[in-house]
Amino acid sequence: MINTTDFYINGAWVPPVASRPCDVINPASEEVCATISLGDQADTNAAVKAASEAFPTWAATPPAERAAFVAKILEQYNKREEEMAQAISVEMGAPIDLARKSQATCLPWHLENFLEAVEAVEWDRPLRDDAPNDRIIMEPIGVVGLITPWNWPMNQVTLKVIPALLAGCTIVLKPSEEAPLSSLLFAEFVHDAGVPAGVFNLVNGDGLGVGTQLSTHPDVAMISFTGSTRAGTAISKAAAETLKRVTLELGGKGANVIFADADAKAVKRGVLHCMQNSGQSCNAPTRMLVESSIYDRVVDEATEVAAKVNVGPTSEPGRHIGPVVNKSQWDKIQGMIQTGIDEGARLVAGGTGLPEGVNRGYYVRPTVFADVTNDMAIAQQEIFGPVLSIIPFADEAEAVSIANDTAYGLTNYVQTADGARRNRMARALKSGMVEMNGMDRAAGSPFGGMKMSGRAREGGLWGIEEFLEVKAVSGWDIAAE
Repeated sequence: MINTTDFYINGAWVPPVASRPCDVINPASEEVCATISLGDQADTNAAVKAASEAFPTWAATPPAERAAFVAKILEQYNKREEEMAQAISVEMGAPIDLARKSQATCLPWHLENFLEAVEAVEWDRPLRDDAPNDRIIMEPIGVVGLITPWNWPMNQVTLKVIPALLAGCTIVLKPSEEAPLSSLLFAEFVHDAGVPAGVFNLVNGDGLGVGTQLSTHPDVAMISFTGSTRAGTAISKAAAETLKRVTLELGGKGANVIFADADAKAVKRGVLHCMQNSGQSCNAPTRMLVESSIYDRVVDEATEVAAKVNVGPTSEPGRHIGPVVNKSQWDKIQGMIQTGIDEGARLVAGGTGLPEGVNRGYYVRPTVFADVTNDMAIAQQEIFGPVLSIIPFADEAEAVSIANDTAYGLTNYVQTADGARRNRMARALKSGMVEMNGMDRAAGSPFGGMKMSGRAREGGLWGIEEFLEVKAVSGWDIAAE
């Protein structure tokens, strides 16, 4: 049974200094599934102090020993993976099959990839062959504050905690108060793996509280944040006074460009990707750009696919989608769907209100708009729900122009059999990632964006290097090595 009311500080579960209970709501039932505590300044200070005191020893621990502790975290997950899936399903509404096969499994996937990537880190190397007395040394940046979201909780916790540990940093994690149960379970994994006291700490809290306290704390060297662009901007401002390193993985409004020669599964693949996790993914392809010659056919196909996307209980197996995370998000999505109708987009699937047969839970009807123009709010704003906008384009140049006409730049998608065109599109699209013809990025590929999507690079060697400082040394004595 997860201890939900305490924090994990300096290797032990400790009660909050002051009582500030916060209910965690199961979005499928609208009922309280747990009660956590929200931290205050004293709790944050205690966690940062523990991390600061543990840092010198952990930073000096050989990388291979740090990797051995990380491998033990994986052993703990393997013993309790079903608990992790259940926690994620309950806290943020992922259907249990999605929680088991995609959400929880982010932990072993990323952890194993990081254990491979850390072998490639050059901790200490000559600058160049012709400058043997100049040395480049990579060192952990220090105490890091990690602020993670609710939509893919273990994905983001693993993408931050594991590389920070491998880099030699010590950690204070603030998971989302909307979905904290999986992170509390993760803290148990860390403890049972024997990670030394103070190296990893967890304090629950909200953004205005613990989030701001970490962002402004003088003993925190770096903040790594995943969440909304609005919150990322606030964190950057808060961290500026202490000149912290800030890495941000923020929102997106991905374009999925479908040319006339796209493969037969491209449209279905695009609609289902948009609807996955109830549309609560920053890299979701929520704008489907379609070449004019196939536009009507694609609209019909997308409508048919969306109509077959089932909405169902999170506890039942199957490929259905679940609710969105809370009432606030549900209200926002309903408002955006109504805005699309008011703007004159053609509603071809879904719409406002609860799905048919549903009277409880924050469920959203899988929704598709056709005849969208890129200046509409539904094409420009991140809705974070199962809502797709379909936009026609005349040629490659117009497709690039529409795709890039957004404040965001996280992931774009291209569907075409023309290899030369794929390569041109990949270079022209202003985003940190471009995925083409349904091919996933390989293990170790960095995840991150451009523009208002932030500029973090998480995963693989890049993800570890985010937590390292570069030290340049002259006068190095090679003979003394």
